Amino acid sequence: MALKIIRSLFNSLYNLEDSYLLFFFCFMYNKFKEGMIMIKIFNTNEETLELMQIRELRVGSWISVIKPDSNDISNLSNMLGIDVSFIPNVLVDEEQSRIDSIPDKNIKMLLVDIPIKENKNSIKAIPLLILFIGNDYIVTVSEEDSEVLKTFKMGLVKDFSTHKRSRFMIQILYRTATMYFKYLRNINKQIEKVGNKLLNATNNKDLINMLSIEKKPIYIMTSLKSNEIVLEKILKGNFIDFYEEDRDLLEDAITENRRCMEMADLYREILSSMTDSYATIISNNLNNMMKFLAGITIVFSIPTMVASFMGMNVPLGDMATHPYAFFLLIVLSLFLSLLVAIYLKRKNML
Repeated sequence: MALKIIRSLFNSLYNLEDSYLLFFFCFMYNKFKEGMIMIKIFNTNEETLELMQIRELRVGSWISVIKPDSNDISNLSNMLGIDVSFIPNVLVDEEQSRIDSIPDKNIKMLLVDIPIKENKNSIKAIPLLILFIGNDYIVTVSEEDSEVLKTFKMGLVKDFSTHKRSRFMIQILYRTATMYFKYLRNINKQIEKVGNKLLNATNNKDLINMLSIEKKPIYIMTSLKSNEIVLEKILKGNFIDFYEEDRDLLEDAITENRRCMEMADLYREILSSMTDSYATIISNNLNNMMKFLAGITIVFSIPTMVASFMGMNVPLGDMATHPYAFFLLIVLSLFLSLLVAIYLKRKNML
């Protein structure tokens, strides 16, 4: 069926006039090429503050680079007129957040960790490189497109302008802190969800889930600590000149980052104590189940014992020929089992 559909589509395209066919393939090629572009240039209209994607590099532009390969790095170097072949060496997970400069190339460099959502319940931190190229451009480079940068591209950040590079940098740092806060609240929901399951858990699956969640605040805490060092250096040092009114935004970013650190540390402690507590609960639940099964075994062993006594190869007198002997044995077995069950129930074994 699928083959017939493909063949029909191909025949339809084949029957089109050459001009329409050429237009179709050009359109599809442009769409494919647009999706494959890793280097995008943005510029803000200074009057309307509307962000536009442009083709030609202008002063005050923002160059966004996502997952660059060697060709992208070469194109970026040609675009800027500066060798930036050092970028792949910086974008590794082991690199710590820091600020640096390359005076001979008139480049100032800022490296921070930003959160990336891997799936519904998992996040990771990846390095984001921010480059100030002279007094003309700002460049952001990362291995994946993050929600932090998407908010700027979608026009969701107030008073954002690519021409105000220092403010743009501070806004990125502030949005990074708020995004960490958002993911921490999601971790809190996961803690509550897994915690409710663990109350009645008797296997290790839920406990393993708890242990996997326990690692997340630790990773976030590590990224937040390294980001805080960068924020403090920017506030106290002279890494880049920023507007005086942006100092409040920078201080807000530091405050938000510290709040996230406190929350991550709190969740880490909660998860650690919960893991120990729930390990004890699981062990206790297993003990209760074993105790219950032992009680059931004792109760059901009573009829077996009575039947074994009556089945011995010894004279039983009139009992062996009594017409109601079988029913009497059943009643005796049930009566004794009931007595034992009541006793075990009072001892909390059933």
